[in-house]
Amino acid sequence: MEIKKISDNIWQIQKHGTMKVPAMIIASEKILEGIKQDKTIEQIQNVASLKGILKHAIALPDSHQGYGFNIGGVAAFDMEKGIISPGGVGYDINCSVRLLRTNLKIADFLKKRKEIIEQIYKEVPSGVGSKGQLRVTKEMLHEVLKHGAKWAVKEGYGIKEDYERTEENGCMPEADANTVSQKALERGKPQLGSLGAGNHFLEFQKIEAIYDEKTAKAFGIENSEYLTFMVHCGSRGLGHQVASDYIKLMEDKYGFADLPDRELINAPINSELGQKYYKAMSCAANFAFANKQMITHWIREGFNKVFGDVKIDVVYDLCHNIAKFEEHTIDGEKMKVCVHRKGAARSFGPGRKEIPEIYRSVGQPVIIPGSMGTSSYLLVGTKKAEELTFGSTAHGAGRISSRSAALRNISGEHVRNELSKRGIEVKAGSWKSIAEEAPEVYKDIDEVIRVSDEVGIGKKVIKFVPLGVIKG
Repeated sequence: MEIKKISDNIWQIQKHGTMKVPAMIIASEKILEGIKQDKTIEQIQNVASLKGILKHAIALPDSHQGYGFNIGGVAAFDMEKGIISPGGVGYDINCSVRLLRTNLKIADFLKKRKEIIEQIYKEVPSGVGSKGQLRVTKEMLHEVLKHGAKWAVKEGYGIKEDYERTEENGCMPEADANTVSQKALERGKPQLGSLGAGNHFLEFQKIEAIYDEKTAKAFGIENSEYLTFMVHCGSRGLGHQVASDYIKLMEDKYGFADLPDRELINAPINSELGQKYYKAMSCAANFAFANKQMITHWIREGFNKVFGDVKIDVVYDLCHNIAKFEEHTIDGEKMKVCVHRKGAARSFGPGRKEIPEIYRSVGQPVIIPGSMGTSSYLLVGTKKAEELTFGSTAHGAGRISSRSAALRNISGEHVRNELSKRGIEVKAGSWKSIAEEAPEVYKDIDEVIRVSDEVGIGKKVIKFVPLGVIKG
């Protein structure tokens, strides 16, 4: 197996063995060497062997080993002959990130930084098994799964402009709560409106650089004096259970004897089980949209308690772990396909109907958070991404070390002290959660962004640096 350089930052593995299409890797030489250290190369070739896959299987600059598909992986499947795979979406369905802008000056924020971090920590439940603030009934949860962020706004948790600036308008319309198991519902009920743990975070940020002032202005950001904020979370236990349920159902019905990896279990897109999974996945995505909307509401309440009247607007909210039915042009033919984005962000260029009208002439905002203590970025989607990667780019830095390895080698107290020296306040539920997410267990986010920008699958607009972080 040869990894052949096609052009700067683009590599290809030719079709061989059971592969139905080539595999494409977008990476610098430095990133590629890191990718070779785990099973990413093997996984992308396995994905290229799946039924109905189109054009190529893709590994993005943040790629690393995942369940079934590599994280940082993209693949599109024919709607008639193709498959849908929980391993191509992930366990944390619609793990996603939202960027907020404020009219609070950095100087004013810094005067009360510890106070506001403590207040938001109180307002937003976080940590392993954390529970939300409200009592959720089964009937209420069904409404959440059907309507997503729109349910939250209807219930008073925000304004319609919030979901209008969210991927899918904050609601996957195909959702059907009857496809979600009782166990998944029970896991989701107490967790609505909570952050969770792992790599989920709330981050207070300042703008370090604006690369494209015209696009930044179109996204409502004109002044680097004001505080920005990122929220990163997903569908909690409900999404995890949906994935577990349908992996078992697909194994029972279709088996895995003809698969290169048992973790790539799947169902034909047009089968009854494939359609049920898509509807259940959409429910989990809607749970995540509603969850983030409620967290946004409590962030606003926390800021108003500490600072008085602070205006906080949603810039954009995009999905990371999702499968979508979208139109793409493949070999000159426009066709509807099922795109799996596993640890990948949508990056559509100007004119796509899926982009909120307010941004449609510019392109889709693409939010790429770094690791705790490093830079994060706002990019804009491109036509090049639509041509090359089914309108996709990286979703973050990408891990280079497991959580268990981090716990063996890194002290949470040491991480917090080092970040404090750099002017970054950290609040977390445990030292363990800080150690697991230490900056050194992730790839260099600046290198990931440089590659995305140079290849043209997402163009740099703004660079942010952290001032304070809340971890679960």
